[in-house]
Amino acid sequence: MRDTLANQETAYDLVRRTRALGGTSGLAVAQARTTVESARVDVGAFTTRVAQDRNALDLLTGAAVPEDWLPNADTTSTASLLVGVPPGLPSEVLLRRPDVIAAEHRLRAANADVGAVRATLFPSIALTALVGTQSAGLSTLFGHGTGVWSLVPQIDIPLFDAGARRANVQASEAQLKIEVANYERTVQSAFRDVSDALAERATLADQLTAQDALVEASQRAYDLSDALFKSGATSYLDVLVAQRALYGARQSAITLRLAEQVNRVVLYRVLGGG
Repeated sequence: MRDTLANQETAYDLVRRTRALGGTSGLAVAQARTTVESARVDVGAFTTRVAQDRNALDLLTGAAVPEDWLPNADTTSTASLLVGVPPGLPSEVLLRRPDVIAAEHRLRAANADVGAVRATLFPSIALTALVGTQSAGLSTLFGHGTGVWSLVPQIDIPLFDAGARRANVQASEAQLKIEVANYERTVQSAFRDVSDALAERATLADQLTAQDALVEASQRAYDLSDALFKSGATSYLDVLVAQRALYGARQSAITLRLAEQVNRVVLYRVLGGG
């Protein structure tokens, strides 16, 4: 971002000098300045965001994070590579999610037979395919992309621990049913979270490749238009248009790389960590 601002400031200085020599109009100078100031605003916004993220990281760790632990410009390209997800990842990893663990604890508190509930309501499938994207089994759970949970178990209440129920005669069967329904909802949410994260991940690689190609093409267009302007073969308006296109392409590339980093965190969270 700062490199982009520096490049635009250099271009702005060139236009001002050209204007002083009568080689371009005041409009071109004003247009060049708008791109510089726009980039300056973005640099300030991103600098603030980085500082806030650093503060949040320091708060999380309870101490100032050393500089050499943080990514730098030299590691940006490698840091944005897609994280590998093992193929054939079993759905049982979701049992370590805090919300699933909490739901099973509530079942036990309600004297439910957790093993029977899990066997009935928790699909035992592979979450990921050979290339680390979502498996056919996972996509089938949601009606082939319709978003509707297709697993409709027939629950007929041998799901409760009879011995525990006799030991606690005040346990309400209605409360037991509520906890089973809550568990089912929690399980569905867990599988939906994984499906969404893997679906996003499946397209990120193609998006990143296409965006990098767009940045390269935009850079080439800008270089050519700038060369033509310096030789007097075209107006600065063409340079300005190419410069804005290049700036937009670079901004989109940054946004995509940020989305990939966020997707890593989301995958870690929805899979229960580890």
